[in-house]
Amino acid sequence: MKSLNHYKKPIRRILVRSTNWIGDAIMTTPAVRAIADNFPQAHITLLAKPWVVPVFEYSPHIDQFMIYDEATKYKGLSGKFQLINDIRDQQFDIAFLLQNAIEAAILVFGAGVPNRVGYNTDARGLLLNYSIDCTKEIKKIHQTRYYVHMLEKAGLANSGFDLELHVGLSDKKYAWKFLNRQDKGSDIKWIGINPSATYGNAKQWFPERFAQLADRICDNYSAGILIFGGPKDRDLGEEVRQTMRHPAINLSGETSLGQAIAFIQQCNAFVTNDSGLMHIACALKTPLVAIFGSTNPVTTGPIGSNAHIVQVKTPCSPCLLTDCPKAHHACMDAVDVDMVFQTVKDLL
Repeated sequence: MKSLNHYKKPIRRILVRSTNWIGDAIMTTPAVRAIADNFPQAHITLLAKPWVVPVFEYSPHIDQFMIYDEATKYKGLSGKFQLINDIRDQQFDIAFLLQNAIEAAILVFGAGVPNRVGYNTDARGLLLNYSIDCTKEIKKIHQTRYYVHMLEKAGLANSGFDLELHVGLSDKKYAWKFLNRQDKGSDIKWIGINPSATYGNAKQWFPERFAQLADRICDNYSAGILIFGGPKDRDLGEEVRQTMRHPAINLSGETSLGQAIAFIQQCNAFVTNDSGLMHIACALKTPLVAIFGSTNPVTTGPIGSNAHIVQVKTPCSPCLLTDCPKAHHACMDAVDVDMVFQTVKDLL
């Protein structure tokens, strides 16, 4: 495969197709930084789903957003043709496809983007002229390195593997004012807990154990509990709050993603399932305890000295399934409250 090192024409306009999930998007931030560092004079546009945009909203590496809203402007087949036309109008010199789906390749191929870089996943290799082989070995490495590896194979230099997340000033002010209004005192330790996780309930530690953990933290520390989750997690957050003996604040579905990011930045510790919010806490360097069961921390776990994983290996994990096929949730049941509390205790 030819390398971008031998490409002679100037690259002035770059399109980056983001991944579709918040956690995955966080794990692409080292790759996005590398693209910007390799082409410092280029104008970079990020094509992303609406819920992913806040991850990059304040990134110094992104100049423009194309919001891929399939519910409105780009709905249905006619919407796809509209998006192809919109991409063509931007006259991009190159597209980096961090998303693995064939659709991403069809869009930029159809738009006539002359240089198209991506893994040869989803039978899309023929649509790419910088087609990177996605080997079994590559699939075994951590996702942050997976995306950077794609760029390296295309001839780009990497810019390290540290995650990157920038918090908006208005969101910081909102979180700071909200917490100050709680009148908890200057020595309060704010503890975030996230009982939610997308992609099925197999990744979720039990709500009653989150409640027991939060109560135990409050029994031992001057702590305030913040419960996190999206709009679909309001009932789950409320279940945890009502199960607790101590008061807690249920933020589930009550904040924008940007505000949730700012709240997580304010936390002294964050306890979570494998989720997008886990990767946000990791990127913010918030002291983090991540509970793993059905998923594999080797490839998608939090990275960095601030991150601590609690996992009990069982014969059936990691199964990578949305729901426990045996309905016993053995991998999560094996993680008890004391185990997680002792890990949190080491962070406080």
